[in-house]
Amino acid sequence: MKIGLVGLSQTGKTTIFDLLTGRNKQAQDKAASGKAASNTGIGIVPDRRVDFLSGLYKPKKTTYAQIEITDVAGFSATGEGQKSGAAKFLNDVRHCDALVYILRAFESGALPPGLGGVNPAGELETLETELLFADLEMIERRAGRIKSGKKITKDSEVEKALLERCFSCLEGGGSIMDIDGLQDTEMAMLQEYLFLTAKPRMAVVNQDENQFKSKAYPHKAALESECKRLGIPILELCGAMELEISQLEEEDRLLFMEDLGLSQPGIAVLAKAAYEMLGYISFFTVGDDEVKAWTVEKGIRARHAAGKIHSDIERGFIRAEVVRFEDIEELGSMTKAKGKGLFRLEGKEYPVIDGDVIHFRFNV
Repeated sequence: MKIGLVGLSQTGKTTIFDLLTGRNKQAQDKAASGKAASNTGIGIVPDRRVDFLSGLYKPKKTTYAQIEITDVAGFSATGEGQKSGAAKFLNDVRHCDALVYILRAFESGALPPGLGGVNPAGELETLETELLFADLEMIERRAGRIKSGKKITKDSEVEKALLERCFSCLEGGGSIMDIDGLQDTEMAMLQEYLFLTAKPRMAVVNQDENQFKSKAYPHKAALESECKRLGIPILELCGAMELEISQLEEEDRLLFMEDLGLSQPGIAVLAKAAYEMLGYISFFTVGDDEVKAWTVEKGIRARHAAGKIHSDIERGFIRAEVVRFEDIEELGSMTKAKGKGLFRLEGKEYPVIDGDVIHFRFNV
């Protein structure tokens, strides 16, 4: 699972990337030197269920669900003619499954020009426009190659017609998701293009501490209205405060969060929101060696879920031994849950549910 962080300059985007990935000081210095247009790291998806199971089994290893995160270099809101210079940066997130907009609500002495001060709603509009321009540019390049080809085949004619529909929709201010009546073959063709406007997106509003406590920031109503129209969820956090939380000892961290009325850091909420936005769930395997969260698509069948662990388990699948996490938590152990008859044997077509603790029986 891959997500891309996208935002204008001075939004605190890289701070959020560092918090999500636990990136070290050396990597931060390299980014500050301007040697990389983007950075990629791995972040865990915090899960209290994994914490509980790890405390119960005390395994040699505990593994949380993970997400790959790409931090695209910030760019200014000033375009270059009709097309913006941001397209080359956005190409770094074409292979991401979803995009997270980092929008600034706090005051800064180094604001990008063109937005008239702090305006997260304006930043959202700019970023949406950048995605649209980047997709238009890609369509024009591909359509140009088809037209300049020595031979126009039946397949290329179909592709050309599809690209023209896409261009018309985007030129009118729509997105790839707004195109109706697509055939299965056309849908498959569009997936190969990795259009940015076809990706799920969410907005993260980076506030200062006072804004976070008061739940108020400039242009909030306008941002909420636009996100509702676009179907984009919003998450609010304070990057500076999250950084302070991350540097505290556990006991002090819990006290600080309690004082703020937080049950968990905003970074943890962001990681889980991105995970859920893509329709992923977790099932768990447990034992003395390892407690592990496995990432699977919602609705996946037991046999295919087994294949996430190892292809041999999928090939030789017999049964899935399933206990719900909630039952283990309530009763305090797997043994007690089984003693209450809360243990089930499921077949290969069983739809795995978020929170299932599973042991697969197989034979190869």
